[in-house]
Amino acid sequence: MKVRPAAAEDLPVLQACDFSFLVTREAMPPYKGDWLAHARPVEPYPKSYGFDPAELEETLSAEDEALFVILGDETPVGYLALSVGWNRFALIDDIAVDAEWRGTGAAQRLMQQAIQWAGEKALLGIRLETQTNNVAACRFYLRQGFTLGGFDRHLYEGLSPGTRETALFFYRFL
Repeated sequence: MKVRPAAAEDLPVLQACDFSFLVTREAMPPYKGDWLAHARPVEPYPKSYGFDPAELEETLSAEDEALFVILGDETPVGYLALSVGWNRFALIDDIAVDAEWRGTGAAQRLMQQAIQWAGEKALLGIRLETQTNNVAACRFYLRQGFTLGGFDRHLYEGLSPGTRETALFFYRFL
């Protein structure tokens, strides 16, 4: 698998990918020690964050942003959107791999690209945000050397009043 900078013609291909996932567990506080081992089972439901090619198209020409794709069989099967944050950390705005390509090392290759990009920009590290209902992503970030830096129980209230989703903020120092 190869990672390369994205081009405008990659966006329709990415739009055809399945970036959804099935929620089966939910991380619970306190977020200390082996906190993911205590994730509670939930009635399975599909989750999708959506895909907006117009949003990603803006990233293609932005000065302090980058968009990379990972190729599987010469076709984009995932992407990584990055930006320079106000605090001298790279911000992973989005990382997604098509459902059929998960478990192949594609996400790890994209993360290696994020680390390289942040290093080239002389940034202090990388930060990202995910949710308590994306336990697989949390495990992945921890395996990639990230640590949980904090959480926000109310971040998603405006989108979904009464939600149980909690935002989790991960950091990796370079």
